[in-house]
Amino acid sequence: MDEEDEVISKIPIRLSNRLSLQIHQFPLLSRPLQAPPSAEASGKRITARIKPQSRVQEIHVPVDTRPEVYNSDRGHELGQGQLDDDREKNQEKKGKGREGEEPRLAEMRLRSEEIPQRGAQMLGIMHENELHLHPISAIYQFRPTLTYLDTLSRKNRRRGGDESDSDSDDGPPPDPDEPAPVAAPVKKEKKAAGEAKEVQVSARRTDEKAGNLSQLSNARKEMLAIIRAEQEESWQNLEFCGVMTEEASQSLDQFFSYNNEELHCSTDVTTFLTSAP
Repeated sequence: MDEEDEVISKIPIRLSNRLSLQIHQFPLLSRPLQAPPSAEASGKRITARIKPQSRVQEIHVPVDTRPEVYNSDRGHELGQGQLDDDREKNQEKKGKGREGEEPRLAEMRLRSEEIPQRGAQMLGIMHENELHLHPISAIYQFRPTLTYLDTLSRKNRRRGGDESDSDSDDGPPPDPDEPAPVAAPVKKEKKAAGEAKEVQVSARRTDEKAGNLSQLSNARKEMLAIIRAEQEESWQNLEFCGVMTEEASQSLDQFFSYNNEELHCSTDVTTFLTSAP
């Protein structure tokens, strides 16, 4: 700043850490996450759940099931796929649906794992001409989860609908730790006249290739262990509060700090700039 530059205004900065603040991002442009009016009128609400150890969250948003905008036949088919997918992963909701009632897809599921943070991130809000800062504990980027479509695809293939499909799911890929099958001897005969000779060809893994496969196998095992641990962990239900609820208003009030204790910076500008990622 030049010496001739004039200071126009000074903004007090207040720091608070009273909340476990998280940022949730949705593919909704600028509108808030809300249930359709028809779903709210029928008593349906947005629900949420979490796996604390795996740091995975899901938000279930009711869909608009009015006949003019909802395909009932397709909804029942997708609902059965979603139910089968939940049963395979041992995450079926208890008490959902009535006995004997045909399942249907009545909600959109948004899912996200915790996004790793680089450095410290803060959320700031201007309030009464003061900048209130609050550290962010976690970030989640929610996207629709459609794993029930894979379940339906496998189910259709088992029925023989796609037996000729070259991309059919024949099970998991082979384990790199298992010894590679030895190629059968190949006999080659010369077409030209003369004495025929038998040639035997065999394939062997070199030490370098075996080492690379071993590294890939270890990474694959770690990945499978993480997936298995996540699937075995139980869900814990959360209460979802919309932006217009009283609970959301109370949380916003806790965001602001009214503590007049002064903070003194112990880091100079040079150290701050050199340590920035």
